[in-house]
Amino acid sequence: MQRSEKEKVVADLVERLRTTETLIVADYRGLSVADINKLRGELLEHGAKFTVVKNTLTRRAAEEAGAGALLALLEGPTAIAFLESDGDPVAVAKALNAAARTTRVLEIRGGILEGQELGGDDVRNLAALPPTDVLRSQLVSAVSGPLMTVVGLFTAPLRDLVNVLDARITQLEAQGGGEQITPQAAAAAPEPETASEEESSPETEQDSGQEETEQVSGDGKE
Repeated sequence: MQRSEKEKVVADLVERLRTTETLIVADYRGLSVADINKLRGELLEHGAKFTVVKNTLTRRAAEEAGAGALLALLEGPTAIAFLESDGDPVAVAKALNAAARTTRVLEIRGGILEGQELGGDDVRNLAALPPTDVLRSQLVSAVSGPLMTVVGLFTAPLRDLVNVLDARITQLEAQGGGEQITPQAAAAAPEPETASEEESSPETEQDSGQEETEQVSGDGKE
């Protein structure tokens, strides 16, 4: 490979390392060209580009891109699955793990998940997770339930207060001949006074007089 070609490869790797937050590194030693092409097609469906790289050039690119965590994974024949921004890391890990079990030669070394270093066991654990869309739905269910409960606790008293003020406004407008009342005025307005139990109505006084008359009339007869 000529020097200009090497520089182009390094520049391309630097760009990928700077723009890719997640990647998985594997040792492809023993895989046939057909196996690599098949795996490359599967990973592409999940949003990852599977690229065979030269360690010397990749080290240069990693140092230039500031991806020091990658250096420890560059031992022996190396292939890297670079995930696109819309790639599914769980699906990519599953595909690589399945290829490792099927071929018995592919070895997963580790990788980087959104800037965090991963070992080989970490990638295999990632492959054991449910699909990403299932994880999202489980997360939404776990968060939305308590969240709706908290929202209900805060909004229920507010709804009650609004209903009370609306009823008070309607009452005051009726008493004031239709004059529009603001919620502030409704909250400050005093409640209408009610007659005390000690005050007697005219009907009650009339009934008492009738009882006294009947009693006197009865005494006279005796």
